[in-house]
Amino acid sequence: MKTLRHNKDRRKIVTRSLPALLMLAMLGQPVLALTLDQARSQNLVKETASGYLVVVKPTAEAKALAKKVNAGRKAEYQKIANKRGTSLSAVEQLAGKRLTK
Repeated sequence: MKTLRHNKDRRKIVTRSLPALLMLAMLGQPVLALTLDQARSQNLVKETASGYLVVVKPTAEAKALAKKVNAGRKAEYQKIANKRGTSLSAVEQLAGKRLTK
């Protein structure tokens, strides 16, 4: 019985402290201070015909921004490709044409 009660107490502690732990984890994550528009205007990144960003001036912020934006774009491109029954590369090329006008 003592072990069962001990396990319940342990679960309560974990459950109660979980929000605080998540908050600390989020605070530890770097915040992208650089926006896409800022990065473009500072010539840190540019659009490519493949529909993704490429880093022109390799700063840590520019690399992180490009990685995040490109991952988001790839996920969206894949959704579009699946919805339309076409290939990912076809969607990437079309997006690249639009973005590099």
